[in-house]
Amino acid sequence: MSINVVEPDPSTAVGKRKTPFKNEAEVKKKRLNMALNVTTIFLGIATWWVVSMFVKNLPTPVETVQAAIKYAQKGIMGEDIIASLRRVFTGFLLGTALAIPVGFLMGWYSWARGLLEPWVQFFRTVPPLAIIPLAIVLMGIGETPKIFVIFLAAFLSCVISTFQGVVQVDKTLINAARVLGAKDSTIFAKVVVPASTPFILVGMRIGLGSAWATVVAAELIAAQQGLGYRMQQSQIYYDIPTIFVGIVIIGTFGLIMDRMVLWIENKLTGWQERR
Repeated sequence: MSINVVEPDPSTAVGKRKTPFKNEAEVKKKRLNMALNVTTIFLGIATWWVVSMFVKNLPTPVETVQAAIKYAQKGIMGEDIIASLRRVFTGFLLGTALAIPVGFLMGWYSWARGLLEPWVQFFRTVPPLAIIPLAIVLMGIGETPKIFVIFLAAFLSCVISTFQGVVQVDKTLINAARVLGAKDSTIFAKVVVPASTPFILVGMRIGLGSAWATVVAAELIAAQQGLGYRMQQSQIYYDIPTIFVGIVIIGTFGLIMDRMVLWIENKLTGWQERR
């Protein structure tokens, strides 16, 4: 008598089982979100158009596009965008690079928390824009004070989030690792860092937004290029459409960069439960 051996289907094997219904639901959810995003953009433009018909001096979307074309034809739009991007990237990267180790230090060592947290909280309540006069006096009117103000905004936003991520790591995981004989360095690398990564990336998103929010004011410091500088010049000449062009460009680049960080977050924290 022969016995037929049925080979297990790899797609339904334990540990390899795919969840087609879940995947289909995620795809549908992404498509719905994309459709809602596109819809809300058109609704926003339509609302802007309607409001501009009733509000004096508010440019319409068409007038803003025309101003953007003139701005680009002058050959200075690209230079302004590059100047602002350079300042934002430099300040944001420096602020994040310092905020992450400082946040880990404050969260992991109680003595570091006692020494650093009061100062972090103190400067966090001081708007970065209030530092501009002091930055001009101490650093002059070159690129350094502009980047420093953006750096400070990004640093203060990211360091608190990193610190909270470290202190909120589940103590059970840390104790379990210690019971299994893991050293502090191993616990830090294998438990604390992965568990706090979502907090770090959220802090980076907030810091990126703070950097863009600060760049306009930072370019008050004797700038000759930059989107903020161009918007301030447009204010002097009452060129409202160009001001709107600057707002749209800053918002667009800020949104794109935020989505890039969000994409990185999804790749690094795929294990995290999401709604």
